[in-house]
Amino acid sequence: MLYKHGIDCIDKADAILSGKKLGLITNYTGLNSKFERSVDIINARYNLIKLFAPEHGLYGINQAGDEIENIIDEKSGLPVLSMFKEGSSMDISGLDTVVYDIQDIGLRFFTHISILAQAMQECAKAGVSFVVLDRYNPLGLNRLSGTVLEKAFSSIVGTYEIPSQYGLTVGEYARYINTEENIGCSLEVITCDGLSRSDDFSSLNVEWIIPSPNCPTIDTARAYIGTVVFEGTNVSEGRGTTRPFELIGAPWIDDYKLAEQMNGKNLSGVVFRPTRFMPTFSKYKGECCRGVQIHITDHKKFDSFYCGMALLDTIRNEYSEFKSTEFLSKLLGTDEFTSPDFNLDSFILKHKKKTEAFVRKAQRFRLYE
Repeated sequence: MLYKHGIDCIDKADAILSGKKLGLITNYTGLNSKFERSVDIINARYNLIKLFAPEHGLYGINQAGDEIENIIDEKSGLPVLSMFKEGSSMDISGLDTVVYDIQDIGLRFFTHISILAQAMQECAKAGVSFVVLDRYNPLGLNRLSGTVLEKAFSSIVGTYEIPSQYGLTVGEYARYINTEENIGCSLEVITCDGLSRSDDFSSLNVEWIIPSPNCPTIDTARAYIGTVVFEGTNVSEGRGTTRPFELIGAPWIDDYKLAEQMNGKNLSGVVFRPTRFMPTFSKYKGECCRGVQIHITDHKKFDSFYCGMALLDTIRNEYSEFKSTEFLSKLLGTDEFTSPDFNLDSFILKHKKKTEAFVRKAQRFRLYE
């Protein structure tokens, strides 16, 4: 069966959405297979009242962390209310149902799933129903990795106790948190057609729609699983270049030495090339950074999280200039890395067991096999 996004299967939602006053949480990734906006499809079929925008805004023009202002969508004429502004709350007054349609990548650090949880909580309190238009997970549904977040480190980049790479579609995730986190909203998921757990970006006939300004390619997303940790350090994660999260470096790193050290670990599916780059914004703007480019040679064998942590651990141990911030613990969902007796392999093994426990717990919320 040909794969179709949830929005392609909008007919399934007629009984749920017809005659209702609707709000839509979406952005520029909310498209059907013909590249038509979900905003316009829903607006033409139903009574769409207002739009809600997550981080990066409706059009994806804002950088990470930028506050999003309320605007009017020029094409539809609908108000777009920010869900990513300090002190803002979700105004669902006058709505019967809120619909969610954003392409995610299945990683805990992407703030869209925190926005999803917030919206579900608000709808549960107000007695407003919630509908997720489901989408594929480009990193796949059978691969999970990383750390399982500890509650003490809950934040916008990780709300619940799930793995870094959690192996669910956004619809499955919504079902999971609705029950396991006791949100209890009236939830419906419009499923994709032709999707199985063995599918990912490589197996489906889909186009790559950039899910955030600093995730330009599928390889960026694959590297990001592990190299996102550098956001919590004084090492550049490549923001301000055309290869964010694949270029890792700082002015005080020896690029040739680091590449030799990392290649000496013989990690599967990846080669480290010594390189230099100059960010146009973010850390070390206008300065020459030295480090490595991560070249993924076999994404099926590549263990991104282990790669990122091995690179982080190597730089910390080799360079006295290295510093981390509290944000690193939020990204990892734990402060174990800050321990002076940190051991990478023990750390990985501990969280692998936690991830396996999550898989068993989440299995009953699956929509695809």
